[in-house]
Amino acid sequence: MDQSFEATLVRQCAPTLAGLKPGSLFCVKSPGPGAARRAAEHWDGRLRPLGLGVRLLLERPGDGSALVYVYRPAHLGRVLALAGRRRFLEGAGYRLGGPEELLDQLAARLRSRSDFPHEIGLFLGYPLRDVVGFIENRGKNFTCCGMWKSYGDPKAMGICFACFRRCVSTYVRQFEAGVPIERLAAPA
Repeated sequence: MDQSFEATLVRQCAPTLAGLKPGSLFCVKSPGPGAARRAAEHWDGRLRPLGLGVRLLLERPGDGSALVYVYRPAHLGRVLALAGRRRFLEGAGYRLGGPEELLDQLAARLRSRSDFPHEIGLFLGYPLRDVVGFIENRGKNFTCCGMWKSYGDPKAMGICFACFRRCVSTYVRQFEAGVPIERLAAPA
């Protein structure tokens, strides 16, 4: 689990490790009860001193999968404090608070709702227009697609997505060459 967890963390979270995004999400298959939770807690302890957090947002014991969220609490706090995003979250039923309280509410929604809470895009650093566009268009009519479906300027988003792809490629290559995750994480 550890090597698979670590490799997935680097591949899916490189832009967050690099400080380009406030958060990233990935799904892992757990080899046994509690393994994903233990791995998330282990990496949270190792990355917290570097300004990153690792949280298990959802565990599905039935199929052995788990959703793991890697984030920069300070960066996430700044992103979620923007007026438009706060209004959107409030309109979606969130009680406003700090990033940890909002993450608690997101985790509760993931556990209790049958539909996926698409506002999660705000926690991943997606532009508000893309989150709203995805919800209003039910995932269709996007202008371009990279790490997410965008409803904005395709040229500008193409540059953004290319930057993220280069980051992932660089981080995966370094990780595979033996660079530890702690060294890959840009200081907060």
